[in-house]
Amino acid sequence: MEIARTFGSTQTALFTNADTKPTEEGTTLIITVSSDRGLCGGIHSSVSKASRKHVQEKPNSQVVVLGDKAKAQLSRTIRNNIRLSFNQIGKATPTYTEACAIADTILNEKIEFDQAIIVYNYFKSVISYEADTIPVFSESTFSKSGNFDAYEVEDDVLENLHEFALANSIYWGLAEGHASEMASKRSAMENATKNAGEMIDKLTLTYNRGRQAVITSELIDIITGASAI
Repeated sequence: MEIARTFGSTQTALFTNADTKPTEEGTTLIITVSSDRGLCGGIHSSVSKASRKHVQEKPNSQVVVLGDKAKAQLSRTIRNNIRLSFNQIGKATPTYTEACAIADTILNEKIEFDQAIIVYNYFKSVISYEADTIPVFSESTFSKSGNFDAYEVEDDVLENLHEFALANSIYWGLAEGHASEMASKRSAMENATKNAGEMIDKLTLTYNRGRQAVITSELIDIITGASAI
């Protein structure tokens, strides 16, 4: 994850230093990074809520969903905006090859955009995460950057940079999301184990009280019968 974060922050710094900004009338692609598995608290709800917020701001945005959990949540409200979805996500540690395959599929589907927004869960600590975004810009948008002339970029390099930026951003989001999901699952399982332990203790206490009551009642009957004799 640290390697993905380093490459991702470096790429984001490039767009920042080049003063790359999306145009108001430009098209937007929202890529929601989730997974197929549950039992991890509200980690999927956080990225779904953030994605819906972006769609509300730009109703014509197209949405690509990574993972069945977020797809099920987003399909209830913005089904018409979903252009593409992927499953079998989150079963193992994300790889750059997996991110490249996702990026290639998006580009091969001819999904045009001026700006892509990667919505993912940023890993802050073992007990904390938050929904965040990674910006990715198209070739035309980047070439119109305010400081673009400071970079000597040829056309073929610009195309390769666009493809790398998309794949790299997806990989960063997958790595951060996977770490957040594993930490959330750990916390959820710890809470479940704690609650189960408390339930067992309460049931054991109730059982012992009932058992003691029966024994006491039987002893009273025996003593009473012995006294009568």
